[in-house]
Amino acid sequence: MREHFETFRTQAANLRNGEGLPSFVEQEFRDFLRCGALGGGFARFRCTGCGFDRLVPFSCHGRGFCPSCGGRRMAERAAHLVDHVFPRVPVRQWVLSLPHRLRYRLAWDHDLCRAVVGCALRAILGFLRRRAGDAGVRDGRGGAVTIVQRFGGALNTNIHFHTLAMDGVFAKDGDTVRFHPSESLDAADVDEILATITAYLRPVLARHGADAGDGTVEPADPGTEEAPVWAGLTAAAVQGRVALGPHAGARVRRHGVHVTRTEPPGLRPCHARHNGFDLHAGVWVPAEDRDRLERIARYALRPPVAQERLDWTDEGHVRLELRHPWSDGTTHLVFDPVELLERLAALTPRPRIHLLLYHGVFAPRAAWRTRVVQYGKTPDPTARDAHEGAEEHPDGMDRSHGHNYPWAELMRRSLGLNVLACPRCGGRLRLIALIDDPAVVRRVLQHLDLPTEVPEARPARAPPLLAGAPRHDAADEFYVDDPA
Repeated sequence: MREHFETFRTQAANLRNGEGLPSFVEQEFRDFLRCGALGGGFARFRCTGCGFDRLVPFSCHGRGFCPSCGGRRMAERAAHLVDHVFPRVPVRQWVLSLPHRLRYRLAWDHDLCRAVVGCALRAILGFLRRRAGDAGVRDGRGGAVTIVQRFGGALNTNIHFHTLAMDGVFAKDGDTVRFHPSESLDAADVDEILATITAYLRPVLARHGADAGDGTVEPADPGTEEAPVWAGLTAAAVQGRVALGPHAGARVRRHGVHVTRTEPPGLRPCHARHNGFDLHAGVWVPAEDRDRLERIARYALRPPVAQERLDWTDEGHVRLELRHPWSDGTTHLVFDPVELLERLAALTPRPRIHLLLYHGVFAPRAAWRTRVVQYGKTPDPTARDAHEGAEEHPDGMDRSHGHNYPWAELMRRSLGLNVLACPRCGGRLRLIALIDDPAVVRRVLQHLDLPTEVPEARPARAPPLLAGAPRHDAADEFYVDDPA
């Protein structure tokens, strides 16, 4: 990114006569360049036994694509959902994918995105409520948490929704509330719910000027008016094409072992498709399996790409390893550096929009919320959300609330790493200072003979011509890893 950001920014500005990227996208890239640089400030830890010092640089807190900051946010929010939101009841994951024509529109129009989520949750929670009513439960109320995920496995713009919903409803039982689990789900039930979602969506899409797929509404495009460069990058990312450079308009290059395409696989259990919409509800977590619930929450909250899936090719391109091979044998996608940056720009969310949404009894103003989130939980000194003593957590921070989990606790919880253990004597590291004054930062780093400058982006330049690089155009886009 340091080498190619200014080049990317210049090429993007040329799309619309110098208009350039939105300020929030540019700021996301510049913050990422400072992430983890000691010259931008750091926290100082010291061992209570031997006096060993460790400096931990500040992070960028980016919401777009930073693997480190996205990983922390993933771990922290998943821990909060398990510890302080979901009661000990069964939970089912519902994944709603949308047609391509809606993915582009929802990438910018968050009001429409919230409306689509509302239609989906109205159908899902309504189904659970009706099923409970058929079983004699009156005034049943469900609850769910939706994570708006903006990306696909190929770093394409793919707006879809992961909803973790209690598999049942709560109803009043005297002065308290009691949970009533739902009956088992089958493909017919999921198909019925998906049909209800699409029926709810028609008037909503028409009201927002979006194309419902039947040609009755002229599609509106507020993104083109407010951020035309970003809209062009996003439109290309939705289609899996390149927006900038000599390969503009072509599909992204693929590596793998070419195989003959076969018929698409049949639907899995608890899976339905209709008119480009796809709803899957096959992942179910029992009430006591909190570890699995947290793993599923982390998966839904994960950042767009893990750094270990990226590597350099001999030609100076960036190769992205796919999580699962495609039906045509593709295992990797290959980007020019600028092509990779345009994908990351398209995945950056607008500021001040919520990508984690609460519904039903989990809503902030829900009357039953306090009683529901405590349902089935009893004080347990061995539980993951209990205080674990001064020896395990010498910093003395309070963990009774659900926000701002300490960095060391998240590392221990997510990766099993004890980052507060002194590498010299095995003692405990304590936070002794947060240093952000530039003069003090420079003085400390100079004393330790460490770099004092924050790395800056290199000036823009023309892309190099790589000798021997494979030819690429729209008709020749697949490269086999092993010619033999």
